[in-house]
Amino acid sequence: MTNMETDIKKPEDDQTVPMVEEKSEEQKASEAAALVLGDLKHNFNLLEKAVLTTESRFTTRVLRITASLRRRITPDIIKQAIQLKFPKEHTMKTKLLSYLSNSESMEVDTTEVKSTEVLPEIELYISLLVLTYLLDQKEYDKCIELANYLLDAVHSYNRRSLDQIAARIYFYYSRAYELTDRLAEIRPKLLAAQRTATLRRDDDCQATLLNLLLRNYFHYNLYDQADKLVTKTTFPESAGNNQFARYMYYLGRIKALQLDYSSSHAHLLQAIRKAPQNVITAGFQQTVHKLAIIVQLLMGEIPERSIFRQPVLRKALIPYLHITQAVRIGDLTKFQDTLAQFGSVFRADKNYTLILRLRHNVIKTGIRMISLSYSRISLRDICLKLHLDSEEDAEYIVAKAIKDGVIDATIDHENGFIKSKENVDIYSTNEPQNAFHQRISFCLDLHNDSVKAMRFPLNAHRKELESAEAARERERELAKEIEEADMDDDDDDVGDF
Repeated sequence: MTNMETDIKKPEDDQTVPMVEEKSEEQKASEAAALVLGDLKHNFNLLEKAVLTTESRFTTRVLRITASLRRRITPDIIKQAIQLKFPKEHTMKTKLLSYLSNSESMEVDTTEVKSTEVLPEIELYISLLVLTYLLDQKEYDKCIELANYLLDAVHSYNRRSLDQIAARIYFYYSRAYELTDRLAEIRPKLLAAQRTATLRRDDDCQATLLNLLLRNYFHYNLYDQADKLVTKTTFPESAGNNQFARYMYYLGRIKALQLDYSSSHAHLLQAIRKAPQNVITAGFQQTVHKLAIIVQLLMGEIPERSIFRQPVLRKALIPYLHITQAVRIGDLTKFQDTLAQFGSVFRADKNYTLILRLRHNVIKTGIRMISLSYSRISLRDICLKLHLDSEEDAEYIVAKAIKDGVIDATIDHENGFIKSKENVDIYSTNEPQNAFHQRISFCLDLHNDSVKAMRFPLNAHRKELESAEAARERERELAKEIEEADMDDDDDDVGDF
């Protein structure tokens, strides 16, 4: 062995490297549970702060955090939270533990809380955690029973600091009935609650209940009653973006069924812009975009291709892409084939009736393309290109297209052909002005909404009044000192005289 080889040391000859012990599954689970319980304690503190300061934004923060905690909450964590906040032999504590008694759990710290009282906000918040857990476990009967009990508790407390939590309870209450196909049973109770929320100016419950009622009507295809509800109620301006997006979607569907496609498209655009853009809300985004695409096609416009390329929407919008392609090229045969192939999908989305209306748009698009391609064409050729039944049908459809302003042409009834007129410069019409007006209106509305959404510190004007009052007091003191100094100078002058 050479000297060089003797100088080289093996790694094991150096100081030993400490081995990191891998944590067991139980340790990882206990640490995760401790983190979730810490977040719940933080939420309890925020709820107490919301009651003391009468600031609803703390409750909003709690509910936002709870949405992310929902996937990590277990029965053991809920039991620990109950033992932490509820005093011994509390009525709500016994009831909540009874709903969690069947779940498998490990040992829970049974240390009782010393306080004899618990805030109603914390009491209903923990109950809300149990309610969502039962809903996730598909124990709908227990969920319905607990939700009815919690709503009675909300009415008995009658506290404005409970409004946001009560709105969530109403949502899961309706969801449990929907999953058991019993929505019709709760409609009178939702209507009564909506009237009460309106009288109390409870914006959170009012917005939630209004959307729940519209969803209830749509579930049973009661669109006339939904329209009457919308016309006789006012959606609160201070409602959150999630509820506002839902309301805009429902309005867009109502207007689409009433053939008011322009208003429907405007409402659906508002819903798309207000809805959160994340993976969690993918289902809502897909539903709104499906309806928006159909409405845009019914307006005679073609949706942008970038919509169909978005990762969240790509797979769900494949049937609607085929419908859009058929309408764009005016191919009635492709439209009928797509309708037969994806008819079940359209019925499941409750858009089949609206898509049937697109048949006339497909024909109008074909007529427009023919008018642009030919300065003169016979009705017989139009009948063959559009796969119509007879020349009389083609003549009627062309006449309707001319009346609606789709094409600019004239019909020669004697010789059986149509003659297109020369294309008019679009900039000589009002279309550019209308487009600019629409964009400016959108920017102004966005600015106004941004100003309304700005938050300011509560009672900030009082601090300004106090500072102004202190400044005036200092001015008075300074003026008094100057006056006293002048009097002293006068006395000195008199003494010298």
